[in-house]
Amino acid sequence: MIIVIQCKDQVGLVGSIATILAQHQLNIVSMREHVDKAENIFFVRLEVEDGNTDGLEDTLKDILPAGAIISVNPTPHKKIVVMVTKEYHCLADILIRNYFKTLGATVQCVIGNHATLQNICERFDMPFYHLSHEQYGREELEQQMADVIQQYAPDYIVLAKFMRILSPAFVARFPMRIINIHHSFLPAFIGANPYKQAFERGVKLIGATAHFVSNELDEGPIIAQQIIPVNHSFTAATMVKAGQEIETAVLANALKLVIEDRVFVYGNKTVVFG
Repeated sequence: MIIVIQCKDQVGLVGSIATILAQHQLNIVSMREHVDKAENIFFVRLEVEDGNTDGLEDTLKDILPAGAIISVNPTPHKKIVVMVTKEYHCLADILIRNYFKTLGATVQCVIGNHATLQNICERFDMPFYHLSHEQYGREELEQQMADVIQQYAPDYIVLAKFMRILSPAFVARFPMRIINIHHSFLPAFIGANPYKQAFERGVKLIGATAHFVSNELDEGPIIAQQIIPVNHSFTAATMVKAGQEIETAVLANALKLVIEDRVFVYGNKTVVFG
């Protein structure tokens, strides 16, 4: 069972929380905590043995600073909806993990603004919704997507190389619940063919970033990042392949962290207990 708490910092919080859990006969298996001294915010994630949690949240509120955010045993098995365009690498990894039940969550459906990836979804018996941006205007398309998403009531929406900019109105429907993955060249190489641009520039590092989506394009709170070295022996094609592999790995890591309730969001920052 997981307990996550975010509140203003003060002396004695760890001892007070441990005392309350002991009173409820809840044994602490693991505890990770952090204090942002600049913001005076305390974060803690506890793993405890299953037990009686009746009244636990109210008891914790009584001893924590006002405004504390407490979640006792968040949904242990999350549901996600995946959104795609044409690139298969991130989606394929998610579908395989989902099929073998190693994702830690269940994929409810896939939404694509192209039909390119419908076949791979069908192979995994995964519902696929083709909602074309050419058939619908932006507002209507986003309403169609929201209708499908709300039908499944997912905990998170994963943009697995979904190449459309979402409006602030759409993002506001799912605050800090939309996860995106992109290459880490921004803002150096934007637009089409970023790896080709990077190859022509002779970059020596490529990477990927997974983040929550906010109203600022590609500037939401960061969940996970990674880089790998490249050199003169890489062609544009091998650089693309390496980039896709690191994007897949970073997104998989980010999903694991989020699904296991290891990520705290505050302002435009995150605390991540890996």
